[in-house]
Amino acid sequence: MHERTCGCPDETSAAASGDTSAATGRGAAAAAPGDTSAATGGGAAAAAPGGTAVTASPEGTAAAAAPRAHTGRSPRSRAWAELLRLPALFSVPGDALTGTAATGAPANSRTLLAIASSLCLYEAGMALNDWADRHIDAVERPHRPLPSGRIRPAAALTAAGALTGAGLALAARAGRPALAVAAPLAATVWAYDLGLKHTPAGPLAMGTARGLDLLLGAAATTGSTRPALPSAALLGTHTLAVTTVSRQEAQGGSPLPPLAALATTALLTRLVTRHSAGVTRGRRQATVHGPAGPRAIRHPAQDSGALLTTALGAAYAATTARPYVHATLNPSPPLTQRAVGSGIRATIPLQAALTARSRGTATALLIAALAPLGARFAKKVSVT
Repeated sequence: MHERTCGCPDETSAAASGDTSAATGRGAAAAAPGDTSAATGGGAAAAAPGGTAVTASPEGTAAAAAPRAHTGRSPRSRAWAELLRLPALFSVPGDALTGTAATGAPANSRTLLAIASSLCLYEAGMALNDWADRHIDAVERPHRPLPSGRIRPAAALTAAGALTGAGLALAARAGRPALAVAAPLAATVWAYDLGLKHTPAGPLAMGTARGLDLLLGAAATTGSTRPALPSAALLGTHTLAVTTVSRQEAQGGSPLPPLAALATTALLTRLVTRHSAGVTRGRRQATVHGPAGPRAIRHPAQDSGALLTTALGAAYAATTARPYVHATLNPSPPLTQRAVGSGIRATIPLQAALTARSRGTATALLIAALAPLGARFAKKVSVT
C-alpha cells in the first residue's frame, strides 16, 4: 500500500516516484493504499553527516525548504500535498490495472471504481501514518506537516477516516467481490499504521496490502481473484523487500536487508520475464504438421509481448540494482534512503512488466508512462 520512508528531501525525491502506497526505517509508499510503501521524504533533519540527529524550529525548517516549496500552491494546500505524498499516487493505478490484465478481461467501469477506491485507501494510509508517527516525527522530522503545526493531528485523523470510508464505498459500487477485497485491505492499512509498523510483521503487512490492492482490480472487473494471485504474490514480495530496507533508513544499519532486496529483485526479474510459452490470454499456440513432425507457430503478438515484458523487467531491475548495491556496501542513512526511494519508484515498471506478461501491451505502456510523471511531480513534493 503506502511505503513510508524517512529520506533526505533532495536526494530521495529525485530518486523516487511515489507510496507507495503505499505505498510506507519507518515502513516502506506503496502501494499500496499506498507501501508502499512500500513502494516512492523528509529526513534531512534526521540524517546529518555522521548520523547526528538535527532538530530545527518550524521557521528554520520552512526556510530551508523554501526553494523546493515554490510550486505556486498556498501553504495550506502545500502542507496537505506533503502529508498525502501526492506524487506517490502515480504508483497506485497500476495495481488495479495489473490485476485486471491478469484475468485476461478488458478494463471496464468497475475497474475505474477499483482504481478510485485504491487511491482513497492509499491516501488514508498516508494520513494515518503521519498521525500515528507524529510524536516520533517531532524529533526525527520536525518539518513534516503535523509536527510543524501546519496541519492539526485531528484533521489528519479525520481525513484518514473519511478517505477509508470513501474507498470502501467505491469498492461497494464495484460489486461485492471488490468490497470483499477492499475491506481486508483497509483493515491491513490501519493495522500496519497503528500497530504492526514497528514489529517484525510490518513488512509482511505492507506486502499483503500491496498484493490485495492488485487483487482489488481483478475482483472488481471480473468478480474473481484467482488468475491474479501469482502477480499479487510477486508485487507483494517486492513491497516486502523495500519495506524491510526502509526500517533502517533513519539510523543506517546492517548491509543484509539491501543485499536481500537486491537478490529479491534479481529473482523477481527472472520470474516476471520468463516467457510462458503456449498461452496468450487463453489462446494456445497454433500447431502445424510437417515432414519433421508437428511444431508450434508463435503469434507475432506473443513475440512482441515477450520483448516488452523483458524490456520492462530490465527497467525494473535497473531502477533498484545500483542503489541496493551502494546501500549494501555502505548502509548509511543517505544511501539507504536512496535505495528505498528507488524501490518505491521500481513499483511502476514492475506493474508494467506483470501487465505485459499477461499480454496487456497497451495497458503496460500506459502504466509505464506514469513513471516519468511521478518522478516529475516528486521533484516538487516528496513521495516519502
